[in-house]
Amino acid sequence: MSRLQLRKVMFAIGILVSLSTSPALPAQQFHSAWPKDIQRVWAGPEYWANRLQDWRISNGRLECITSDADRNIHLLTHQLIKQKGSFEMSVRLGRIDTHPKAENCWVGFRIGAKGRFDDYRESAIYGKGINAGITADSKLFINDTVLDADVPSLDDIELRISTRMNGDRYKLVLTVCDPKTGKKYDILTRDQVRVSELIGNLALVCENGRFWFSDWKVSGSKVKVNKDQTFGPILFAQHTLSRGILKMTAQMAPLSKDDSQSVRLQVQEKPKSDWKTIAEAKIDKLSRTAPFRIENWDSSCDIPYRLTYALAEANGKIKDYYWHGTIRRQPIDKKTIVVAGFTGNNDTGFPNNDVVKHVSTHNPDLLVFTGDQIYERVAGYGVQRTPLDAACLDYLRKWYIWGWSYADLMRDRPCVCLPDDHDVYHGNLWGAGGRPAKGQGQKGQDSGGYTMPAEWVKMVERTQTSHLPDPYDPTPIEQGIGVYYCPMNYGGISFAIIEDRKFKSSPTVMLPKANVVNGWAKNPEFNAEKDADVPGAVLLGDRQLKFLRDWADDYSCGAWMKVVLSQTLFANVATLPGRAFGDDIVPTLRITAPGQYPQGDMRVADMDSDGWPQTGRNKAVSEMRRAFAFHLCGDQHLGSTIQYGLDEWNDAGFALCVPAISNIWPRRWFPSEPGKNRKPGSPKYTGDFKDGFGNLVTVYAVSNPVVSGHK
Repeated sequence: MSRLQLRKVMFAIGILVSLSTSPALPAQQFHSAWPKDIQRVWAGPEYWANRLQDWRISNGRLECITSDADRNIHLLTHQLIKQKGSFEMSVRLGRIDTHPKAENCWVGFRIGAKGRFDDYRESAIYGKGINAGITADSKLFINDTVLDADVPSLDDIELRISTRMNGDRYKLVLTVCDPKTGKKYDILTRDQVRVSELIGNLALVCENGRFWFSDWKVSGSKVKVNKDQTFGPILFAQHTLSRGILKMTAQMAPLSKDDSQSVRLQVQEKPKSDWKTIAEAKIDKLSRTAPFRIENWDSSCDIPYRLTYALAEANGKIKDYYWHGTIRRQPIDKKTIVVAGFTGNNDTGFPNNDVVKHVSTHNPDLLVFTGDQIYERVAGYGVQRTPLDAACLDYLRKWYIWGWSYADLMRDRPCVCLPDDHDVYHGNLWGAGGRPAKGQGQKGQDSGGYTMPAEWVKMVERTQTSHLPDPYDPTPIEQGIGVYYCPMNYGGISFAIIEDRKFKSSPTVMLPKANVVNGWAKNPEFNAEKDADVPGAVLLGDRQLKFLRDWADDYSCGAWMKVVLSQTLFANVATLPGRAFGDDIVPTLRITAPGQYPQGDMRVADMDSDGWPQTGRNKAVSEMRRAFAFHLCGDQHLGSTIQYGLDEWNDAGFALCVPAISNIWPRRWFPSEPGKNRKPGSPKYTGDFKDGFGNLVTVYAVSNPVVSGHK
């Protein structure tokens, strides 16, 4: 054999060796692997479940344990992309119910699921796509293409779906097989599938039945892998730094009792040095939070940190997961402290990429979320109030998508988070010192107190406030519900964090003659300015007023300015057409073009604002005035900059009410009579006014809703 022939043979052998040792499946492949000896609600970091409480891992399988409409679980790390190519997906599945109902019951895939914003997170919650699977009465289908399949039972089958190019369109092929022998029971095809239909998320779906899944596989050249799109087990974290004390809360996914029950906080004391564990915190069983409190924190320099959690995975393996961030140095030498304020986080713009992007350009020193981080309707599927653990998971799913939006902003900035009414599943909240409400729904809410169980309320507050500085007076209120009002010093600013819902009286109880429903007097003879300020009506309560008085006198730790943070405004800056007995009409009001001014609007008296009760309002404003404090708040949806008045206009502090992030209740301020003493050229809705309760307010600016031309 010549040397040239030998080289050719060796080259051919090299090719054969290379082919024989290469992976048998494409690099894009995904193969599910759930631990066999762990039972947990959370499916793992690669998945998002709708709803959270409807799914679990058990015996190495994923199970849908709730028989209801459109239960689905999305794969976060693999998406179908625009480029031409192929993909294959398969899953082994079987029924849990002995006799699943045949009507509207099916199990299978959702392919190319996408929402409005071309973001895999939004697609995982609201994405629509091609449904393909098998019904309880053994019909294969791809959308409206249906085939009666010859399948002996649904106890244990394998579903496969794949694509073939057919000119400039695709052909989808759905196959049902025996998973043990590979025998094909039946095949269904669908032609003329557009390229645009095969872009987006991949999901498993269980409709009106209970099924288990295993061996979920995805591969193909049309599949893009995004390993950084996992979510969990450490979902996000919040922290504050005040008076040398760092407090941090790690928000965890719902883990098993057989998983590790603690999270470690580690720091890097010097650049590129080893990570040092400085604390370990247990995970609370309901809130799934791990709180840290570190004294004598060095706030003179940036300190990188990471949260570490060891998660049990398949085959008995343990893998460390990390959440990285930086505790910034105290900005005490900055001339301007930048605070980003948020309120009203509905999910209509989730995941709020535009908000996050534009806020990031300002590089804020502090984030303040003033309330309604979630709404009851967020992420669909309504509200589950019982039993307790399922109700906690119902809230947590909504809370997780809030964190999914703002996690990157929070990882290296201190964050204040104040729960408001919708956070505790109320339309309005009259906390009345923490007592249990008398009943559910509107009637229960208006009776004062909390309609949800105390343990659930405490769970919510742990998720949102356990990272705040220590309470001024930690004495619990009724039902053992805690408090979080406290001082916080950051960047030379002394903040007072107060709770303006928890102690507030119910106007329905305090004003029986007014016939108050949801904060609105229905009695046409009732005059809120003259008759609403009754003895015994509470706003902040004596405990918080004492706190504000002590805080006003405290300028320690280099404080040079005072700011109050609360849920809502101590005035009612809102108008409605004619004499209003409720604001149900707000979503139906015509949004005006820029420069237009609706006629006939009257100032209203919505007791959900902190314009009521007037005496409580005046006491709060008076204590804030002693501190020369600025007030930052939200809740009212309408962005406004005002100055409070007590005995006369302009004799108290300024307040900024931030506009809602996503607003489906566009309140407005268009008083018929122009404001007095307004600046030349200013809109007539600025100037000196009395609000609907007779409180003195000077309006400097309002972000009234206008037709902008944007979606």
